[in-house]
Amino acid sequence: MLERQKIVFNLPLPLCFALGFLFFSVVSSDIPLGSKISVAVNDYWVSSNGDFAFGFFNSSDQPNQYSAGILFNSDSIPVSKRTFVWVVAGADGAVGCNSYLELTQAGDLVLFDSSMGVTVWTSNTSHFSVASAALLDNGNLILQNRDQQVVWQSFKTPSDTLLPGQNFSISETLRAASKNSISSYYSLSMDSSGQLRLRWESAVIYWTGGSGTSSTVGNRASLTSNGALQLLDQRYRPVWTVFGADHNDSSVSFRFLRLDVDGNLRMYSWVKASRSWLPVWQAIPNQCDVFATCGLCGICVFTEAGSTICKCPYGSNNDSNSKCLAPYKPKCVTGNTMIKLEHTSLYGLYPPNDSITHTSLEQCKTSCLNDPLCTSVTVTNDGTAQCIAKQTIYITGYSYPSLRSISFVKKCSDEDPIAVLPPNTPKSSPSSPQSSLFKRSRGYCIPCLIGAASGTLGAFVVIQIGIGLCIFIRRRAIKKASTLAYKGPHSQGLIVFSYTEIQDLTGNFKNRIGSKTFKGMLPDSRPVAIKDMRATITEKQFRGVVSVIGNIHHKNLVKLEGYCCESGHKYLVYEFAKNGSVDKWMEEAKPSNGLTWSKRMETCLGVAKAMAYLHTGCREFVSHGNLNWENVVLDEELVVKVTEFGLGRLCCGTIASTGAAGDIGSFGEMVLVMVSGQRGAEVVSEWAYKEWAEGRAEGVVDGRIEDGVNRNELERALRIAFWCLQRDERMRPSMGEVVMVLDGSSPVDPPPPPFICHRRWLPVEEEGLESDLET
Repeated sequence: MLERQKIVFNLPLPLCFALGFLFFSVVSSDIPLGSKISVAVNDYWVSSNGDFAFGFFNSSDQPNQYSAGILFNSDSIPVSKRTFVWVVAGADGAVGCNSYLELTQAGDLVLFDSSMGVTVWTSNTSHFSVASAALLDNGNLILQNRDQQVVWQSFKTPSDTLLPGQNFSISETLRAASKNSISSYYSLSMDSSGQLRLRWESAVIYWTGGSGTSSTVGNRASLTSNGALQLLDQRYRPVWTVFGADHNDSSVSFRFLRLDVDGNLRMYSWVKASRSWLPVWQAIPNQCDVFATCGLCGICVFTEAGSTICKCPYGSNNDSNSKCLAPYKPKCVTGNTMIKLEHTSLYGLYPPNDSITHTSLEQCKTSCLNDPLCTSVTVTNDGTAQCIAKQTIYITGYSYPSLRSISFVKKCSDEDPIAVLPPNTPKSSPSSPQSSLFKRSRGYCIPCLIGAASGTLGAFVVIQIGIGLCIFIRRRAIKKASTLAYKGPHSQGLIVFSYTEIQDLTGNFKNRIGSKTFKGMLPDSRPVAIKDMRATITEKQFRGVVSVIGNIHHKNLVKLEGYCCESGHKYLVYEFAKNGSVDKWMEEAKPSNGLTWSKRMETCLGVAKAMAYLHTGCREFVSHGNLNWENVVLDEELVVKVTEFGLGRLCCGTIASTGAAGDIGSFGEMVLVMVSGQRGAEVVSEWAYKEWAEGRAEGVVDGRIEDGVNRNELERALRIAFWCLQRDERMRPSMGEVVMVLDGSSPVDPPPPPFICHRRWLPVEEEGLESDLET
């Protein structure tokens, strides 16, 4: 099971000052403008009661990587147990040894990363007349004006933790620490019905807390000092409450509520006797009920002892980290086999394109074995005879002794036995046919001929070995330089390449695949796409962009693998998408290439999810700046991935951004292009709107689509596209709302004409348009 890493306060002597383990504290209830704290000096802002400290700390096993945030600071808690309760948004635990945080004279709280030479986070409060800051006794960091009014506070921008007295409202989100690709998708939020929801990504809800009845709607959650989690109504009256095991225990001095990296929400209390944090309540008693708790390809096993462990669904590599290989590759040399998993239910992570049929266990197993796209099946075995088949390689699940479901995972059969010598194969003996080679034949001295040939062959082999060794050494040097290159403290594992290595990876830029983009090959044979950023931006600006996009991970976003930043040379190295851009895919649209109506809608939804993550799921807002179908690609499995996000911050040598509204407008244009197959956003927009408003929505659809169109999906797509294209940007939806409309989880009202720049409803009758729409 995944566990949160403990905070270790260890500053390396060769690079930082020797500081020891005790805080050198600046105790102040009123922090004036111009105040600064830094990693090197190791000074802190401390609450007046001494219970909390705000400063830098090492939060990982990597040296010289520091986060700025708020920690417990009480003398009763050992330094190694002083858990952090808030982290500066955007920093994500990766600033250098000489970095600092300052409350500027302009009233901004800024975090400056010395290693990158950029400001990585700011409170953006210079226009609020900030006069001072303070760290309150409850752990809340505030900025206040001259009238002592709070204009910004850490309690309103939570990271993964809530403290007693901290209100959690509909507009806020807790997100698990990004310790791995799975935990970064876990979040806690409150919906409009006043219920708390634990989610994986945006669509999978695996826990709900609260009554949700119309008479008892909560509009905020709060953790009490006596150990209760409550939902409160508008008058601060509790409408739903859960209690920790030590509720009302007066000996407990400190508590907190945290969304842990394993996706479970837990309440913790500090136990003086054991000098440890004790979980006294958790939202989900059985960890196996947490979605994707065992990663992309592991099975959560509920043991008879009541504990849970993660195991691989096949093979002998059963380990707690569930580091499993993909269960099945489409091209198996020796055929496929099905591994049976008793008392197990499987589900696909993405894409979740499960198909359900009603058949027997054997028929279900056989159908998957014979289907080249099927990777696993689950048979409910509860009398319903449901056969649930999956086509994704990202399979996870759970196993209980009492579960009646039976699952099968497809994998390649054993390797070709001819290619591997069996262990008991007898060696040749003097009486075997091979021994006759050493006898004289036809008067020739066979051993002599063999000796001469061996000498020649030996010399040839030595020469070839020498040549191969030179090639090997050179490639090894390139690989070592690539994989062991300096990884910047804010790069989150990005490989830093030299310009010479970029030339080697691209074969001296021979394979151009797009505007200023080339295909390359890493030493481990992984293909990459390398984008030339040219020299139109400064090194400082370039590294600032890398520091942002290098920390972003989502299944619908192209991953940044590394970068090159040398004088006059700046390159970004992305993962390679085999099937190219959606733009080219649409130009060649025909039934045989998979561009069906459902695939078009799935593609639009994938882009929407990616943009929603950039706008609200990251530690700081990220705009795309140039969102179009040319910058959306498809991988080998035709999974949509948005690329070149965040590059809108760079324009003609200056930092720029289109903002959320610009991205949303571009997305609206893309939906119309995808639906109609036509270009020219302004013309298409007016024509498409007229067709839709007059009841001819299907007339907008691309005539090349031959598999039929889902009318409800078409209606939702057109409505949300027209809302995104509203001239009045205040009327445009958020990308999160776009996702909910496209996936059918939220209704959408008829939009006014998008090309009119004022609020106005349709001049046509609307009743017929809305009556048939399923929501």
